[in-house]
Amino acid sequence: MASVKIPISVPSPRLDADQLYNAFKGRGCETSVIIEVLAHRSSTQRALIEQEYETKFSDDLRKRLQAELHGHLKKAVLLWMPEPVARDVSILKHALRGAATDHKAITEIICTRSGSQLREIKQIYFNTFGVSLEHDIQSEASGNHKRLLLAYLNTTRYEGPEIDNVMVENDARTLKSAVARKHGSDDKTLIQIFTDRSKTHLSALRSTYRSMYKKELGKAIKDETHGNFEHALLTILQCSENPSFYFAKALRKSMKGLGTDDTALIRIVVTRAEVDMQYIKAEYRKRYNKTLYNAVHSDTTGHYRTFLLSLLGSKD
Repeated sequence: MASVKIPISVPSPRLDADQLYNAFKGRGCETSVIIEVLAHRSSTQRALIEQEYETKFSDDLRKRLQAELHGHLKKAVLLWMPEPVARDVSILKHALRGAATDHKAITEIICTRSGSQLREIKQIYFNTFGVSLEHDIQSEASGNHKRLLLAYLNTTRYEGPEIDNVMVENDARTLKSAVARKHGSDDKTLIQIFTDRSKTHLSALRSTYRSMYKKELGKAIKDETHGNFEHALLTILQCSENPSFYFAKALRKSMKGLGTDDTALIRIVVTRAEVDMQYIKAEYRKRYNKTLYNAVHSDTTGHYRTFLLSLLGSKD
């Protein structure tokens, strides 16, 4: 459920392109106009505005935004412009960058997307960069985290609602012995189950594990795994049951303590604004007794704040 407020009567892409062109004129740009237009248009509408802008003014709108905007606002607006799959591809490429590899971002994109989305992401990644996503993961990730990401990318999972209760119980037993090894967990088994099973199956597995062993599966994983591998397993598990809570928690983390993790904050707000932000906001309020709107308002300033709050929509 999206949160972006689209006006009831949307101006034509040509009128929007004119407004943006005029906002760029003169010394410095009228940032509030740019936000007013772009933060209140859907992905399809933004693409049409870009086309109009290029046709009418022989100029690349994204390059113009890159030149005119600054800091976190620039980062957020430029991430907002592409359509969702192309955006995911650029996040992944940026995250897979040698010494500065952002494992959290890679895990978040790969382990929270559907099988059909991942197939598109792989295709566009290859078409854009001339190298496969798997190749870059092979180079930049390591150990079990790498093995899990590659398996998750290349396994065709059932995505329907039906589950096989016998199989769920068998998996619960298998996982119990996989995380109860004396010398560390049986990671191969963990990877196989977590990358092969449907979200519905994993959600059922979570409650079956709890009733069979009086322990949370997530807790068992935390006890026996660590680092990026643990984070990826927990991401898959949490998103099988309640993706909105997963993202609410990630947003809370990005704003907790001293300083804000603006990269994570921008990434999550931008990628979820047109997907399920209303649910994330409800989850945030329920868990943390504070609205996400107020949390973002407290942690950001200026036009950057205005832009993110526009994507969040209503204050509730």
